Amino acid sequence: MTEDIETRRKRVLYRAQHRGTQEMDILIGGFVADHLATLDSALLDRLEALMDHEETDLQAWLLGQRGVPEEADQALIDLIRDHKLGQARP
Repeated sequence: MTEDIETRRKRVLYRAQHRGTQEMDILIGGFVADHLATLDSALLDRLEALMDHEETDLQAWLLGQRGVPEEADQALIDLIRDHKLGQARP
């Protein structure tokens, strides 16, 4: 049976907000929470794939501490990073 979009959004939100570190909960969880209603199936696929990466790698990429490898979703990482930076501006 196929999971409906609302259930999938909630599952991804939970996973994004319970990363294991407060920084990642804020970065990824905040992005997902703010865009939850507009996340389509394709973006949910991308988010799930991104969250499958090792936590330390993901954090380093999002914080700009390391370059993003080709197999990671640079565009999505940029969206998440820009989302948080945009909120920090007055």
